[in-house]
Amino acid sequence: MGRERNRAGMARFGINTDNAVGVSVTDLRKLARSVGRDHKLAADLWRSGVHEARVLACFVEVPEKVTLAQMERWVRAFDSWDLCDQVCANLFDRTPFAFDKAVEWAARDEEFVKRAGFALMAALAVHDKASPDRRFLPLLPIIEREARDERNFVKKAVNWALRQIGKRNRTLNTAAVRCARRIEKQDSGAARWIARDALRELEGDAVRSRLSG
Repeated sequence: MGRERNRAGMARFGINTDNAVGVSVTDLRKLARSVGRDHKLAADLWRSGVHEARVLACFVEVPEKVTLAQMERWVRAFDSWDLCDQVCANLFDRTPFAFDKAVEWAARDEEFVKRAGFALMAALAVHDKASPDRRFLPLLPIIEREARDERNFVKKAVNWALRQIGKRNRTLNTAAVRCARRIEKQDSGAARWIARDALRELEGDAVRSRLSG
């Protein structure tokens, strides 16, 4: 299923292609739907080390069977932003450990582990419709604390988390805007970019109109 043109396109988007064969995510999702959920298959796919096989693993894994030890093994193996984001937004955010791991990983120093913490926050803000605001409000001080990280893959995830939390409802929007204003005052280029980019969306007409509606 691999295509060299797909692999070249992945490289252009900053995806690590050392172990990639060039299968599109669209094709992987189609394959996952035909296979269904399979815990053992997910483990075998992950052990292969092939980039696309690991993405497929997160699509077919059974969230209820994911363990803390497994999450830690997988997160330590992240070597690309897209693998990190796919696993966090299609699997890890469905586990009962998601909020705790988001907080824990956001404090870690490894680039893709830290990114995973904020990718989890963003995914939870979008997918977890049931959790109350009190689950999300404590994440904002963590976002504020880590906004100084200049690494591109980290700062973009911090920004992503801030925007998604702030788009959840009016209460969280107000809190996220206040957080962004504080971040904007930090003596850091990364922090100022995170804040200004987030404020453009969070204070924009489209978001405000949707939240008011």
